[in-house]
Amino acid sequence: MLLTLCFDADDTLWHNERFFQMTQAHFATLLADYVESDHLAEQLLAAEKRNLGRYGFGIKGFVLSMIETALDVTDNTVPGHVIAQIIAAGQDMLAHPIELLPGVEDTIAELAPKYRLILITKGDLLDQERKIAQSGLGEVFDGVEIVSDKTKSAYAEIFARHETPANATLMVGNSMKSDVLPAIEAGAWGVWVPHGVTWEIEAADPPEDRSRFHEARDFMQLPKIIASIEHSM
Repeated sequence: MLLTLCFDADDTLWHNERFFQMTQAHFATLLADYVESDHLAEQLLAAEKRNLGRYGFGIKGFVLSMIETALDVTDNTVPGHVIAQIIAAGQDMLAHPIELLPGVEDTIAELAPKYRLILITKGDLLDQERKIAQSGLGEVFDGVEIVSDKTKSAYAEIFARHETPANATLMVGNSMKSDVLPAIEAGAWGVWVPHGVTWEIEAADPPEDRSRFHEARDFMQLPKIIASIEHSM
């Protein structure tokens, strides 16, 4: 039997990436007099990749990458009022209300009495804590882990800290790269719940060995998948 269910937060439990997409569209409008939107998107993505090691994941790093990109594409001539609007857009993102994805609240309530639930998310500590508190789900989880990145070793450490055997643990998330693959590599089961809007940096192919991998068409399918996994164990 599975003992522990682990869940990603952003774009698994609540909407997140669409706010980045909306802000990026606004960013393109602000810089429209200087650069084509497609080239701007390429430059911003390159800056985000460069800066992950400096700023980590989250809105603050995204805002800094936008400012850096604005300076680059304008040869350091971007007006101050544009920088101010970029900062304001980031502040709006940090204050945006949390909207749970369809079926999340009811499905979590169905699973909570039967399993230990752990929330595993990455990004800025303050922002992730805010979202967890506003989601109304914080008290449902038996443990909350906010990490700088999701790797095989990070998952192994979390499983050990919560004294849950990896082979009796399931990780659920929308990111193949961060939620599914490293959790499976650490010995757990992985369920991929595609969100539809995925940051390019989080894209990855499914595992070649699919013995511990499942794909859900939506969050509400989880109880059925869990039952199937337990039947096969």
